[in-house]
Amino acid sequence: MNIHEHQAKALLKEFGAPVADGVAIFDAKEAMAAATALPGPVYVVKSQIHAGGRGKGRFKELGPDALGGVRLAKSIDEVVAFASEMLGNTLVTKQTGPAGKQVNRLYIEDGADIARELYLSVLVNRETGRVSFVASTEGGMDIEGVAARTPEKIHTIDIDPDAGVTKEDCDRLCDALALEGVARDDGHELFPLLYKAFWDKDMSLLEINPLVVTGKGHLAVLDAKVSFDNNALFRHPELQSLRDLSEEDEKEIEAGKYDLAYIALDGTIGCMVNGAGLAMATMDIIKLYGEKPANFLDVGGGATVEKVTAAFKIITSDPHVKGILVNIFGGIMRCDVIAEGVLQAVKEIGLNVPLVVRLEGTKVQEGQALIDNSDLNVISADDLDDAAQKIVAAVRKEG
Repeated sequence: MNIHEHQAKALLKEFGAPVADGVAIFDAKEAMAAATALPGPVYVVKSQIHAGGRGKGRFKELGPDALGGVRLAKSIDEVVAFASEMLGNTLVTKQTGPAGKQVNRLYIEDGADIARELYLSVLVNRETGRVSFVASTEGGMDIEGVAARTPEKIHTIDIDPDAGVTKEDCDRLCDALALEGVARDDGHELFPLLYKAFWDKDMSLLEINPLVVTGKGHLAVLDAKVSFDNNALFRHPELQSLRDLSEEDEKEIEAGKYDLAYIALDGTIGCMVNGAGLAMATMDIIKLYGEKPANFLDVGGGATVEKVTAAFKIITSDPHVKGILVNIFGGIMRCDVIAEGVLQAVKEIGLNVPLVVRLEGTKVQEGQALIDNSDLNVISADDLDDAAQKIVAAVRKEG
């Protein structure tokens, strides 16, 4: 689960992180009061969407010369004008894609005196199996680009879970960020509390870009991005209110109600598969034969007819879907349950696109019999390769 910048900063502030004063607003009429409550005289007006690159983004409704999604205001009147222009419009960034995201809230923040911009994140290092800090002196930039062009400027420091963040870890991070004086002292305070926030709240990512050294030499969190591990949210009911459903795909929201692992993609072939690995392989082979998957959907090993029906409805609700591939290997999952779910869903909503079904494993004969004895126009497949070729051919024929 992702949250907005202003929510992330409020959370980090609870742990003691140095965060500037700011006010979130949802209506342009709130802009004047928000700015008046801040020290000023410089303010930053920030679009709040779940995507990076806001500063370089552009609003669809405004001209090419308009300012981006993060703007510096030098007066309260300018804050009000920016808020009126930004709220309700669609911001397009490198991460949103051409469709963009509508800006439904802004964060009015007190301006900062910036001497240096740094990059710092905390994440799970899959290679070492530990929580790691990633640090760079190249803050405020696309960190992937920095890693590609100048990998020597990216430093990864693994943290021993038994020891936590030690003085030696802090020294290494300070060296990686080239911190001296009071900024170095601030680092020794900041790094352990960021690790504690990450650990205590079951985060999957905590990114501060930029972490800044102010004109007075202190560290400050200028931007923050936080994502939580969905599988651990049951331990944190206090975080549920931070979820912004308007930032999420409606199909993914519906899938969550049935505990389905669903991610919307931009292809034309809908996929219903059991098991994440098999789902990835299914998407790969669709690409191999020249088409693109419309989704990742893992119905899991313990799916019921109700869940399979819901999954099928979610797939067919996507107007970009031109064909559907059901690929089930019945280990824990029974093929007849999948077949029943598909049949029930088709009876309820109809079937207007080609459907290829590949079943193998537990109760495969029973499942195949259910499909064969129905009046569905279903294309059977012997294996994954055969299934992929058939659905691609069917989609191209329909197109």
